Amino acid sequence: MERALSLEFLRVVERAAISSARTMGLGDGHRADQAAVEAMRAEMDSVGMDGTIVIGEGERDEAPMLFIGEKVGAAVRDKSHTYPAVDIAVDPLEGTNLCATGSPNSITVLAASDHGGLLHAPDLYMQKIIVGPSSRGFVDLDAPVHVNLRAIARSLDRKVEDLVVIVLDRPRHEDLVRDIRKAGARIRLISDGDLSAGISTALLGSGVHAVMGTGGAPEGVLTAAALRCLNGQILARLIVSKPEHEERIAQMGIKDGKKIYDTADLASGKRMIFACTGVTDGGLLHGVRFFGGGIRTQSLVMSLQEHHVRFIDSVHITGDDVKIRF
Repeated sequence: MERALSLEFLRVVERAAISSARTMGLGDGHRADQAAVEAMRAEMDSVGMDGTIVIGEGERDEAPMLFIGEKVGAAVRDKSHTYPAVDIAVDPLEGTNLCATGSPNSITVLAASDHGGLLHAPDLYMQKIIVGPSSRGFVDLDAPVHVNLRAIARSLDRKVEDLVVIVLDRPRHEDLVRDIRKAGARIRLISDGDLSAGISTALLGSGVHAVMGTGGAPEGVLTAAALRCLNGQILARLIVSKPEHEERIAQMGIKDGKKIYDTADLASGKRMIFACTGVTDGGLLHGVRFFGGGIRTQSLVMSLQEHHVRFIDSVHITGDDVKIRF
């Protein structure tokens, strides 16, 4: 599955990124999101697979396409062939507001696995701690912040004061921010995009050592898929605080709302592909660049079984008079 579909999924996220990038800075988040959704949907229908969306746009935003349970891929129209069954999680445009305002770190994202390999996560908040390969196994979701920071520093042979922790800039994180600062670590507050932040913890040289706080559960599953390929770790627990939350997780087949999920619990597949393309410039990827006669994109494509992590620069030629500069 991985070798056959990796480049196919690259085309999917590239096309979504290009479409949404054309709306960058226009101040219309809905338009940006819809452009990504429609482009991703159209491209996926050409991929040789029997795909099922298990995490999609329709769960939260009630979008007309890419809803949970939707069938995608060539198998939808071509009944004469047998295609591989693939579960798919998408965030057609992570950082919708970032794209709308032209801010950094907006990306298009897709993760795919063999059937049953991705947790069907409800659209709830999830408490998370995310670290890279060197700190894998050193953290505990229920440990005090200063204990986890000391453990991360020890695993990296650093001082706590050398660590950089990414936290979503939200009022709910006031106590967390205070505790991190009290422990002595440095903080990078972000307005959106905890998925790209989570991936960066597992990339050497990113300057990010951990992500802490609460964010979306679907984004947690996508992060886990990436970290399976990068040997990083995410520990997470759903935040179930209302009766309707209990009902929602029951509908999704989740029996224990207090369970702490490790990376392989969220993304358990034996075969895994993760692909993302930058829409706006960020710490992880360059954004889409339009020039005379062409478009340039930068993407990250990873596969679990083949142990490949590829950063891919693509030039999409749209005209005859093209001048490419590297």
